[in-house]
Amino acid sequence: MTAARPPLDHRRREPERAAQAPRRALVVGTGRDRGALAAARALERAGWHVGVGTPDGPGMLGATRAAAARHEVPRPRGDGARFIDGVRRAVAEGSYDVVFGAGDDWMAAVSAYRQHLPAAVAHPGPDVVAEALDKVGLADRAARAGLAAPRTLAATDEALAAWDGPLVVKCRAHWAPGQTRPHRIEAKLFPDAPAAAGQVRRIREAGAEPVLQVPVRGTLGALIGVHHDGRLRGRVQQTTSRLWPTPNGVSARAQTVPVDEELAARAEVLLRDLGWWGLVELQFLTGDDGVPQLIDLNGRFFGSMALAEAARPGLADAWGRLVLGAPVPELPDARPGVRYAWLAGDLRRASVERRGGLAADVADTLRWGRGAQHSVWDLRDPGPTWHLATWRLRNGARSG
Repeated sequence: MTAARPPLDHRRREPERAAQAPRRALVVGTGRDRGALAAARALERAGWHVGVGTPDGPGMLGATRAAAARHEVPRPRGDGARFIDGVRRAVAEGSYDVVFGAGDDWMAAVSAYRQHLPAAVAHPGPDVVAEALDKVGLADRAARAGLAAPRTLAATDEALAAWDGPLVVKCRAHWAPGQTRPHRIEAKLFPDAPAAAGQVRRIREAGAEPVLQVPVRGTLGALIGVHHDGRLRGRVQQTTSRLWPTPNGVSARAQTVPVDEELAARAEVLLRDLGWWGLVELQFLTGDDGVPQLIDLNGRFFGSMALAEAARPGLADAWGRLVLGAPVPELPDARPGVRYAWLAGDLRRASVERRGGLAADVADTLRWGRGAQHSVWDLRDPGPTWHLATWRLRNGARSG
């Protein structure tokens, strides 16, 4: 099988750029995307000129000193015309070389509308992206690659009637052209099929396709890297010790670990089969049997991006270089033992879980945060933290 790589019409852009000029990247997403924030900081450190496009004001993302410009880009909804126009205007204003989509819907839309955008697109073609976001198809591909994955079925009436035991109901994909619902519908766990029927109906009524999935209990982990010429480069593997929301949320604490070579080899088989290139985060849940079960593929900036860039600097830069056909430096594996903290999420978790009591859990959270790579807080770039703090104070005052 031929290894997937960025389209030639995008990769040939690099020689046209003046040698002394910085590469220019536009990141489009919501103003509260922590992964996009980490990526903007990383790109700026690597010498890129970074602009951000958001639908609802600059927000936390626009508050970073890494953003040299801020643009209004509407969410990709309906026929996509307003989104396309917003991206086109931003590219014209900032002379950007490449556009990154932050979040599944932004990534999928940038890919789907690539022919209308006057800059290189940092994501594979729309067919590949759609396959990656398809929960049923991803589970099937995982099995062919030798990776375990929870049983996942389209939520037909027949499948629901035949289901025995607890189940997770989620959307088959979080975006499709023509989508009008404003926000994604999150996965929910139910004790049995009758209890899940209402959620299946709600997803259908929202114009999405529901799926049923066998619940998997275990430790959340991830394998990350830039997939290029059939190999995963700059590999980062992490494991999560605290989640928010609890018990099925995202990483509030995580730490890098040595790369599992067998897991990485099977992941490369999956990515080659899919035709994926560029940044990827594969998420796994590992239960008591020690078998990692693939639960998600994120082909865009992700929540713990700050950890990946701290442990293996240069991932976002390498991805952008790959898209533009520029030389991509060698990317060794990440250092193990690098800690990560999403402090706001971990404090909220402590207020609910209260491990050893509230005071003890809060103290443990603060201890973990010392010396950890934070998702938002950065002494050199306090603007995003200040924005979040003032936003919460304003909302608290209104609700009070």
